Amino acid sequence: MPAVLPTDEVETQFLATGSRLIIGCDEVGRGAIAGPVAVGMAVFVPGLGSPPEGLRDSKLVSEKKRTVLEPLVRAWTPLHAVGMASAAEVDQIGIVPALALAGKRALGILHAAGADVAGATILLDGSHDWLSPGLASPLDVRTRVKADRDCVSVAAASIIAKVERDTLMQEHDASHPEYGWSGNKGYGSPAHLTAVREHGLTAQHRATWLGAYTTPESV
Repeated sequence: MPAVLPTDEVETQFLATGSRLIIGCDEVGRGAIAGPVAVGMAVFVPGLGSPPEGLRDSKLVSEKKRTVLEPLVRAWTPLHAVGMASAAEVDQIGIVPALALAGKRALGILHAAGADVAGATILLDGSHDWLSPGLASPLDVRTRVKADRDCVSVAAASIIAKVERDTLMQEHDASHPEYGWSGNKGYGSPAHLTAVREHGLTAQHRATWLGAYTTPESV
C-alpha cells in the first residue's frame, strides 16, 4: 500500500471559511522518561508553494532523512516555533499541563515573530485539546486525528519539533553517555532502564515516572 502523503486540503478549507492563517501543531517526547516534552508549530498561509519533497509525519521518516528534511521545512514555512517544558516541569505539573505550557511557549515565539496568533486556526494532532487549558485567552483550536499524517502544516511541525528535541537529547548525552540518549532520545528502552537501575536518575529524568529509582542528582 502506498504511503499517505500530507496535503494542504484541510488548511485550505479553513482559510476558505475565514481563518486568517493556520498553525499546525504537534508534540514530541510525551512518552519519554527523560528530557523535555516539545511542541512544534508551523504557520501555513497562502503562497507557501509546494512543501519539501518527502515531507511526512516525523514518525514515518528515518532519523537521517529528518535531518536532511528539517532545514528545508524551516525554509518552506519561515514562521515556526518549538516550545518545551522540562522534565522538572513535567514532574511538577504533570504531562498534560506540561504539554500546554510548551505549546503556550511556542505560541509566544510565533507572536513575537509577528504571527497573528489571535486570528489563527490551530490545527492540533489527535482527538484531545490539551492546548486550550493552558492558554490565558481562548484561541480557535481544532483537533484532528492523524493530522500529522494528513496535513502539511502539522507534518512540518512534527519534523521541526522532533529534530530540535533529538538534537537537545544528543547534547545531554555528552554529559551522561551511560544512558544512551543519543540513540534512545530519552525514551525507556531496555538499555536506558538498565542504566537507570545502575546509575540512578539525573535532573533530566522525569522522577515522578520512575518512583522505583533513586532521587535525581544535581546536574
